[in-house]
Amino acid sequence: MAKDLKTKARAGELVTAHGKVMTPVFMPVGTQASVKAMTPEDLYKVGTEVILGNAYHLYLRPGVELIASLGGLHEFMNWKSAILTDSGGFQIFSLARMRDITDEGVIFRSHLDGSKHFISPEDSIRIQRSLGSDILMVFDECIPHPANYEYAENSMKLTINWAKRCLEEYQTNKKEGTALFAIIQGSTYKDLRTQCTEELLKLNFDGYALGGLMVGEPVETTYEIISHTAPGLPEDKPRYTMGIGLPEDIFRCVAEGVDMFDCVVPTRNARNGCLFTHKGKVIIKNSKYTKDPHPIDSDCECYTCQNFSRAYLRHLFMSGEILACILNSIHNLHFYIQLMKKIRQAIQKGEFFDYWQCFLATQNEHSMN
Repeated sequence: MAKDLKTKARAGELVTAHGKVMTPVFMPVGTQASVKAMTPEDLYKVGTEVILGNAYHLYLRPGVELIASLGGLHEFMNWKSAILTDSGGFQIFSLARMRDITDEGVIFRSHLDGSKHFISPEDSIRIQRSLGSDILMVFDECIPHPANYEYAENSMKLTINWAKRCLEEYQTNKKEGTALFAIIQGSTYKDLRTQCTEELLKLNFDGYALGGLMVGEPVETTYEIISHTAPGLPEDKPRYTMGIGLPEDIFRCVAEGVDMFDCVVPTRNARNGCLFTHKGKVIIKNSKYTKDPHPIDSDCECYTCQNFSRAYLRHLFMSGEILACILNSIHNLHFYIQLMKKIRQAIQKGEFFDYWQCFLATQNEHSMN
């Protein structure tokens, strides 16, 4: 493992049954067995090593039994590299029409058709195992912000109990090459985050995620919690911040020693016409690009930048063409994957802090909004 000289940033390697993953890494979100507007081949070409799937969505549609009968999630979506699956705790919090949380699990109604379901921590692991996940996440309760101390404390204790049960279920039929990550909760209360971390470390999970962030709290509070919690995690285990995805946020988290990221930011922004470059964002609908013959980024080697002008991309976007989503998504994910590669290289050279500051300065100086 390589470490930066001026920050806590580190570069390493995570080994899975479907290949090695170099960290720090960004994981494109393939919630429903598909990264929106991207084929698997597109994902390979931009350098993707691992994607994220979601147990909640796949459990509801098309169903875990169907996916398992067709060879598991890798075969179902023709993806040969690693897959991390979110257990569904956040989606039950954010999407389910009704939820009743008990010690045993969660009763909820589907956001699709209102049908009633129950998922226990053990069920969550069985679902992810049936999907064939490389990295499984424990079932946790993701609470809203703000939350009072008593609620946050009770939720944190529930999350720890569920994590123990997830681990027991996982170990009953552990598959070689897979990993189970715990999720640290505790809302914005540092003492609860510390307590949760200490209890979960006793269970010796394969990795640790910081959950319950970016749910409405001030961004500086998010950074305070990460800065407080990450240093207490094992040096030899992956660290994962869930749902954090703006480039400037990734840099700050990497500086605190975080290794793994996922977010819909690059693909959602692509579909909305917001394109990322090292010189700032390009809002492709802007009229100044109507006749612009240049690529999104003249220094970018992605398929989109090598073949199409801003003028053409603006035309596609303004016309509502599906191709706009495809080409924009290819560019944004290429930007993110290459950004992580450059971050890793900077860490290995002991130059991460300098690269971080240079990136921020260039963004501020050359904003294209």
